[in-house]
Amino acid sequence: MGVAPLNEILGPAFQARYGVPAINIFNDLTIEAVLAGAVEANSPVILQTSVKTVRSIGTRVLFDMWSSLTRGIEVPVTLHLDHCPDRGVITECLKAGWNSVLFDASSLPVEENQRQTIEVVAEARSYGAQVEGEIEAITGVEDDHGSDEVSQQQSLETVLGYLDATGIDVFAPSIGNAHGTYKTAPVLDMGRVTEIVEARNIPIALHGGSGLSQEQFADLISRGCAKVNISTALKETYMQSSLAFLKQAERDNKWDPPSLFKHARTDVITMVKELAEQFGSAGKGGH
Repeated sequence: MGVAPLNEILGPAFQARYGVPAINIFNDLTIEAVLAGAVEANSPVILQTSVKTVRSIGTRVLFDMWSSLTRGIEVPVTLHLDHCPDRGVITECLKAGWNSVLFDASSLPVEENQRQTIEVVAEARSYGAQVEGEIEAITGVEDDHGSDEVSQQQSLETVLGYLDATGIDVFAPSIGNAHGTYKTAPVLDMGRVTEIVEARNIPIALHGGSGLSQEQFADLISRGCAKVNISTALKETYMQSSLAFLKQAERDNKWDPPSLFKHARTDVITMVKELAEQFGSAGKGGH
């Protein structure tokens, strides 16, 4: 299947109630390793880029890496711009070829968020792309975006009005989840996912996935969380793998960068395969 629109990846997942790993990559090695892990697991995967990553690498170079590394790939993959409040960056990424964007206007009043999201959806449609939306900020700071303050939940009526007005493809509710590493076990409002899905039958994006329990993942995915975001877990896997290798390199006084990259790559691939098994997307790659 190869590179596909977000809704072609999430549609089957939502119907069959499995979760697709949506993993925030940050360099060429993590792009390649996440894709390789998805291929080994025969799983669809969503590669996410934060605004920080887009700015640090550059839109053109990042998209060229993506194009090169997905050429001929047989599992369904898509490129998504994560939490982006900047309309200019959204336009830049859509023009470059991103398949979907999360327009994060959660800091704005709901009415203004809704008005601008309608414009973003129209813009994305002109490129054949999809839009994820949110009206409540997900707690926690990630890649210089967000706040540790817990945002107020909107009423179900407000949520449904926003969904109807905007026509977004995926919705990211606040259910007690948070970005980063959980300091205590999160208490999640599982029922809120069910309420939204039963009312509008829209795929839900679960943010703050790193650190949830197996039971929490299974419960939320069964309720309609078809897109499961993972960022912190990849950063920790990549850096801890590198750190362990570098400590050994120092002890041995052997300094070989390709061996370092190979070591980190192996650990990232293992992580992706484990996520695909955990979320039920393994074997769903269509070949």
